[in-house]
Amino acid sequence: MANVLEVRDLKVEFHVNEGVVHAVRGVSFRIPAGRTVALVGESGSGKSVVSQAIMGILPAPARITGGQILFDDPGTEGPPVDIARLKRGSAAMRRLQGGRISIIFQEPMTSLSPLHTIGNQIAEALKLHRAVDAKTARELTEATLGHVGFPNPSRAYETYPFELSGGLRQRAMIAMALICRPAILVADEPTTALDVTIQAQILKLIKDLQAELGMAVLMITHDLGVVANMADEIVVMYHGQIMEAGTLDDIFRAPEHPYLKALLRAVPRFNMKPGERLIPIREIETQIGGHLKKEKQAWPEDADAAGPLLEVSHLTKAFTIRKGGWFGGGQEKPVLAVDDVSFFIRRGECLGLVGESGCGKTTTSKMVMRALSPDSGTIRFNDRGTMVDVLDLKDEALFAYRRKVQFIFQDPFSSLNPRMTVADILTEPLVIHGIGDRQERFERVRELMTLVGLDPRYLRRYPHSFSGGQRQRIGIARALALQPDLLICDEPVSALDVSIQAQVLNLLKDLQRDLGLTYLFISHNLAVVDYIADRIAVMCAGRLVETAPRETLFNNPVHPYTRALLSAVPKADPDARLDLTALMEGKASDPEAWPAPFTVDGERRPTLVHLGEGHYVRAVDSADAMELAS
Repeated sequence: MANVLEVRDLKVEFHVNEGVVHAVRGVSFRIPAGRTVALVGESGSGKSVVSQAIMGILPAPARITGGQILFDDPGTEGPPVDIARLKRGSAAMRRLQGGRISIIFQEPMTSLSPLHTIGNQIAEALKLHRAVDAKTARELTEATLGHVGFPNPSRAYETYPFELSGGLRQRAMIAMALICRPAILVADEPTTALDVTIQAQILKLIKDLQAELGMAVLMITHDLGVVANMADEIVVMYHGQIMEAGTLDDIFRAPEHPYLKALLRAVPRFNMKPGERLIPIREIETQIGGHLKKEKQAWPEDADAAGPLLEVSHLTKAFTIRKGGWFGGGQEKPVLAVDDVSFFIRRGECLGLVGESGCGKTTTSKMVMRALSPDSGTIRFNDRGTMVDVLDLKDEALFAYRRKVQFIFQDPFSSLNPRMTVADILTEPLVIHGIGDRQERFERVRELMTLVGLDPRYLRRYPHSFSGGQRQRIGIARALALQPDLLICDEPVSALDVSIQAQVLNLLKDLQRDLGLTYLFISHNLAVVDYIADRIAVMCAGRLVETAPRETLFNNPVHPYTRALLSAVPKADPDARLDLTALMEGKASDPEAWPAPFTVDGERRPTLVHLGEGHYVRAVDSADAMELAS
């Protein structure tokens, strides 16, 4: 099979104030026509630098110091073009960029101009490479928008990026990349920021378009589940070098390099054995110091008889949005973010709260923290044997409650103050709550650093000097500083590589065991939740649609939305490809598209019905639900 692109012994260096960084060191691979090649590795391995070199968009400090990038355009005759030798900004380079070689970036919101409509941005890419008038450009743009799945292309043409969901923004990026019918599509982490159901739709879209247009795809990712579902050939990178390369079967069925084997062992997977742990590439050692262990008050023996640690009942929250109008005008419309949500968490267990972006998971957690007030419902907390109504707490009582319930945020960088050292970040909660003198606080902070596997010598550093995984561990240390009873983890590993993710998940499990912690673990990754949670609650469109013990939910899902979620999780196994038919053509999260007995039936609204052994599902008729579960 002819190669559309061939990279030969590519070397890329970054010349910065601190010296020379060898980002890519002698990389060679090929992309056959019409095939998908996956470039796999952790953050910092050089994947994106390779893609930037292919596109001719390397940053200013970067230099290609050796090798070739040979592009053999199937649409033209003549010898291959060496992209590495083309001058940046030259006419020859501009003809390739976005024309014959296109790229989809990782984050669609930052890649699209907020000041221009979707249609204008896509049409601009077309006009740069083809001599077309405005009418033809609009027709071709609308046709491409329809091609990538926009239900109303003419309306989509006039919309701005902020008006679209993450999945539709990514579809707009794909439309922009495909408008000129490229020979190669470079997809740089195209689904990292998306929910699993949206991710599955985007992956299916790329595959369908590839088959229709006959283009080659370079898929850059650290998600081995995506690789197993998309790639024909795989190239594994580490520290700017290729560790192993081969076909899909070679890599997954007969891995040879120790790094690749370690990468495969670090991926959370379904049906892991009881007690089986993920094996990160670099294990972190934790030590529980004196203050954290000694000063934690023992839980009274009869306290659990009062009830679960947290009990949420019939929680509802609506927001009002205004559409159109200036200076306070326009139509106000209520949006129900959380609708009659009820769940409980026993002391010492982990409840996984699962669902797509926008389903109300984070809003629910903010109400538990009292960062938001619900419109109706109750939140009760077991304060060592006394059930406290959280919504009635004020002043000192509320201040004391917030010490017992702490939060780990999704983005470790934006949740840490860039102007504070790690020592100041970890000391701040102790100062606010008046814990210890200066010497004791310093000792506690050193213990917290050791607890999360970081060197106490790093205390004087600032957040920017840490990796993403290290910053997340700092966030965990800050949450543990006040020795809480309940830890709310809001997507704590979604932004991390699989090897770093394994480190953090193992750390959270160890801390739960050693410190007696209770978790509310929010995520859209079911494989991660399967690894860490005891019970799972599935949320969709502001409602809890199913909740059950972990094994029950994965072995016998009843609700159509739960089944769609499970079918959309990409597994790192070529024999377990995604079942895209179970996604209900993108309608899995639309309650009106659900079949009976899971949707409104006349006057009857679905409620949570008990199927036995702690398994609840939202349905109109309990008998029909029981029949589906059996």
